[in-house]
Amino acid sequence: MAKSGVLGYPRIGAKREWKKALEAFWAGKLDEAELDRQLQDIRLQHLLKMKEKGIDFIPVGDFSDYDHVLDTATMFGIVPKRFSSYNGGIVPKSIYYGIARGMKNAAASEMTKWFNTNYHFIVPELDGVTPALTENKPLLAYREAKQLLGIEGRPVLLGPLTLLKLSKGSSELGIETWLDRLIPLYVQVLQALEREGVAWVQIDEPILVTECKDADVRCLQTIYEAFTASAPGLKFMLQTYFESVEAYRDIIELPVHGIGLDFVHGLEGNLSAIKALGFPSDKMLGAGVINGRGIWKASLSDNQTLLDELARYVPAEQLIVQTSCSLLHVPVSVQGETRLAPELRDALAFADEKLDELVLLTRAVSAGGDELATKLQRYDLAAQALRQSEVRNKQDIQQAAATLAIHEPKRGKPFAERTVSQREKWKLPVFPTTTIGSFPQSAEVRKARQLWRRGEWNGAQYVEFIRQQIERWIRLQEEIGLDVLVHGEFERTDMVEFFGEKLGGFAFTQHGWVQSYGSRCVKPPIIYGDVVFQGAMTVEETKYAQSLTSRPVKGMLTGPITIMNWSFVREDIPREQIAYQLAYALRQEVQALEEAGIGMIQVDEPAIREGLPLKEAKQDAYLNWAVRAFRMSVCAVKDETQIHTHMCYSEFHDMIDAIDAMDADVISIETSRSHGELIGSFESNTYSKGIGLGVYDIHSPRVPTVEEMTNLIDRALQVLDPNLFWINPDCGLKTRGDEETIAALQNMVKAALLTREKYQVTVK
Repeated sequence: MAKSGVLGYPRIGAKREWKKALEAFWAGKLDEAELDRQLQDIRLQHLLKMKEKGIDFIPVGDFSDYDHVLDTATMFGIVPKRFSSYNGGIVPKSIYYGIARGMKNAAASEMTKWFNTNYHFIVPELDGVTPALTENKPLLAYREAKQLLGIEGRPVLLGPLTLLKLSKGSSELGIETWLDRLIPLYVQVLQALEREGVAWVQIDEPILVTECKDADVRCLQTIYEAFTASAPGLKFMLQTYFESVEAYRDIIELPVHGIGLDFVHGLEGNLSAIKALGFPSDKMLGAGVINGRGIWKASLSDNQTLLDELARYVPAEQLIVQTSCSLLHVPVSVQGETRLAPELRDALAFADEKLDELVLLTRAVSAGGDELATKLQRYDLAAQALRQSEVRNKQDIQQAAATLAIHEPKRGKPFAERTVSQREKWKLPVFPTTTIGSFPQSAEVRKARQLWRRGEWNGAQYVEFIRQQIERWIRLQEEIGLDVLVHGEFERTDMVEFFGEKLGGFAFTQHGWVQSYGSRCVKPPIIYGDVVFQGAMTVEETKYAQSLTSRPVKGMLTGPITIMNWSFVREDIPREQIAYQLAYALRQEVQALEEAGIGMIQVDEPAIREGLPLKEAKQDAYLNWAVRAFRMSVCAVKDETQIHTHMCYSEFHDMIDAIDAMDADVISIETSRSHGELIGSFESNTYSKGIGLGVYDIHSPRVPTVEEMTNLIDRALQVLDPNLFWINPDCGLKTRGDEETIAALQNMVKAALLTREKYQVTVK
């Protein structure tokens, strides 16, 4: 009989209990013992839920106090040298959270996207580190589940090849040298699990879907030969996800007992490989058929057809019906979503509902029969009803977006010509200073929003409150000495949710939270229908802010690709079409801002990189339509209207050409948390438009010094044109406090003044 398996479960809790516990600890309201107790309660509830649902392979060790990559690094004593108070042994929580969030005298480690998801991980730093096993976290997780709940869990480890490929510094000594150091430590972990009586271990190697060169294959052989020889009593599930594997022929020959493949996002490649090369008779196949990243009910009938096809190559007793990846990327449960339209709610499946899907589908594969077949067909009816609804069939919107996309969207004049008009209009100093958009959303701001949403304040009261916040921060920006101002976005909850609430075709959950980074949770909108522009969304606040100052105030919008990538989107049409519908709507907002007298408009695209397909062969097509959608949004403005955009926390070296093709007048990009490494991308790639490389990390509460910022600026000016260089923070400042924000911006302006004095550049 087939078995069911889950690769990981959301950490945050149905009501974000995990987030609240962490933040209470950081604020000094919980001691460490109480934090551990609360986190254990959450963890055990999740395990018990999977047990009661009837899942056969329950993951243990996937739960984290912050991030699973950070967990793996600290388990092996990989602590950056600048955290000098660490002297070996179990990494204390102060250091653990310091690596993630920064400490007074030590900057946080870099944070970047987990493959092509909206989850961020903490990048391990190997430079100068001598790894050592500090504690056996998978063993502790296994014991906890077995002793307290009677669960025979499947420990989850991040594999050594993926760990090294995602780390900084592995190339200094070479992957092979680092494997020589790490494999013995992994072996210690595995041998202890074997002695404990563990049956299966899940070793995640998602890096295998991105590349697998000959050298990587040799590394894999070394790794898994060492594992099986050292712990012969364990069974190893080599788990991949997010795409189809590379080097399938080599991977199926590895000395492991099971291979997990993604049959959602990697369906075409993985299925073709199995059809062409078969599947080993001595291994289990973890068939990831339930989408771990989407929120729609699965078509169980289609899934059964797929599994029936796989049965030609893999008998039922070798099959594990799994999620395609960890359920970390979806909300916990649909049960509390009482405000959604019934036709939408009935078509949704979050983590808990996906557990039910797994169990039902596994039963159907194992037992078959007319009754189960009928159940699957009935289950699929909700998705079919939504597909036929009016909200998904607005022909006027579909036609307008398609027509706009046919023609090449471009500005009236090339950048070299329109920048002259913009300089004449704005007369900004060299190295102009600005921020990315948002200012601190204090408890007072959040409370005001709640009072308004609960009806305790009327609209006029709320508008007046927002205006007071805007005026206060316009005055503060002027006092600090910023050159280009923003209104602060006090009326906005989330940079995507805000726009979704004002556009047709969107829906919003009450409790649909997912983890983005650390304790930062987001509640992605659901794009379930055709996108409809329903009126101006940002004009009122921006126009008011501009009326308060003679300095330019930027209009602030979220771009079409980011809205799409940070939402749960419909799956009945290609993502390209969704992007064009969003671009068509935002184009109308951009025009409304310009007509209201706003001459600088920032259309943020921080998520454009994370949508990049993992397979190189698919990347050009995505970038082409993503760039087209951005340009569709902004190309109708006048030459003197300055278009800004912003991107953050991603690798950009392989898409500089696409960034240039977006044709924004000014782009700001994160670089401080990656310690200026992005600057290296511009040493071999010419960029001739306005650019601001973020000079301090807003995700850390520490206030950077003027010297730190000027060092980053000096480094950037070695490869970038001073006449095109802007000075700004990495990202928006919504999550920071007033005092630290003001202090950091004051230092930033001082750094800009010193830079002007040092370089004595005259504006051309």
